[in-house]
Amino acid sequence: MTTEVRVPTLGESVTEATVATWFKKPGDPVAADEMLCELETDKVTVEVPSPVAGTMGEIVAQEGQTVGVDALLATISAGDAKAAPAKSDKAEKPAKAEAAQTGASVDVMVPTLGESVSEATVSTWFKKVGDPVAADEMLCELETDKVSVEVPAPAAGILTEILAAEGSTVQAGGKLAILSSGAGASAPAAAAPKAEEAASPAAASGKDVEDAPSAKKAMAEAGLSRDQVTGSGRDGRVMKEDVARAAAAATQAPAAAAAPAQAPRAPAPAEDVAREERVKMTRLRQTIARRLKDSQNTAAMLTTYNEVDMTEVMALRNQYKDEFFKKHGVRLGFMSFFTKACVHALKEVPEVNAEIDGTDIVYKNFVHMGVAAGTPTGLVVPVIRDVDSMGFAAIEKAIAEKGARARDGKLSMAEMQGGTFTISNGGVYGSLMSSPILNPPQSGILGMHKIQDRPMAINGQVVIRPMMYLALSYDHRIVDGKGAVTFLVRVKEALEDPRRLLMDL
Repeated sequence: MTTEVRVPTLGESVTEATVATWFKKPGDPVAADEMLCELETDKVTVEVPSPVAGTMGEIVAQEGQTVGVDALLATISAGDAKAAPAKSDKAEKPAKAEAAQTGASVDVMVPTLGESVSEATVSTWFKKVGDPVAADEMLCELETDKVSVEVPAPAAGILTEILAAEGSTVQAGGKLAILSSGAGASAPAAAAPKAEEAASPAAASGKDVEDAPSAKKAMAEAGLSRDQVTGSGRDGRVMKEDVARAAAAATQAPAAAAAPAQAPRAPAPAEDVAREERVKMTRLRQTIARRLKDSQNTAAMLTTYNEVDMTEVMALRNQYKDEFFKKHGVRLGFMSFFTKACVHALKEVPEVNAEIDGTDIVYKNFVHMGVAAGTPTGLVVPVIRDVDSMGFAAIEKAIAEKGARARDGKLSMAEMQGGTFTISNGGVYGSLMSSPILNPPQSGILGMHKIQDRPMAINGQVVIRPMMYLALSYDHRIVDGKGAVTFLVRVKEALEDPRRLLMDL
């Protein structure tokens, strides 16, 4: 029986890849899950395993060829693999040699960091060289642009070498350290002479390693020689991203040399220097600064304001909060009311829930609500997906759960991606009015503020009412002033008369 080998799913917004290397040729025996080839996309390298055991048949997509998702790569004749290894010892010997190596030492690699995240900073090592470690024990913590990632030990053994020190930047899939497991665990010192071999895996393996075709082209375009690029692929193969890093390092070197002459800040008086403290910005803080500035530079951002009388919402909350908590096990707050009001308004003004993609407007027929949360390390925006189909209790539970995970630094990348609209509550810090900044590529963000008693003219009488200022920042490229004002008025109406939410008015 013939089995087809097809291109796997490559990730969100990635539709094609380049065949970088075939590890098997027609007629070779293959085992189930054995790596057949390597595909290279714009962001990552993907290894394609064999779906079954058998014999390699026809290779349809050659090295250097561009293929789409689910395209046919090759065929495998299943059921012929058992006799094939007996005919040829060549395929068995490398496998045995590799097994012998992995039995003595285990590489600790940078785990997958999340969509569009390619690098991280080593923030803390919990172990030092020579320490014994148990399987799944935490070795170090990595800090990305958005979250912290803990790296567990892949096996029990002894930490023999740390390749990425604290403060160093590592790439996704890069090597962090080496563990000695099994027989190697009793002799950690034996791993030290292997450091030189690790720097040149191609030489150690004795193979004539063929670099990725796209990497060769990139090296030619960048004017780099093979010696100037360190390969991170299998057996030291140079990948496209390796060339990009080498080219970036080459261009940054002159800039770094010239940087001291630019005098980034005026010199401080001598009597103040001793009282200053200089702290390096975390990657999260750097990313927040860059993204907020990019948002200002990209979007035609404008803010419109209104105010809402919170009397009815507060009365409804006070009337049912005890019963609500008793039934659902979560407190009834204001965020669920605002979330429901925003969902209600987004249905009438869908452009606030849309985004710009080149020359297209992408309308979202769903609402993934981002809820901005301040944490000790900076601002994060966890996303509550499909909030338009949730009730008050489900919304409150999701907000409480996401908030706790945000404060503990346990949010994953997936939990902070895909938002279509954001709510930011500066009122918890006492803010009376502000202009929130858009969270790209979203086109709208609602700013909540402090509830404050103010005198209001109601039916010709001056009465004291609990009032809150609302601010809607929006991208004027896609949202007109009429739509923005209409959205904010609908939110105001729904909060001042919550019965409108039930009647869908």
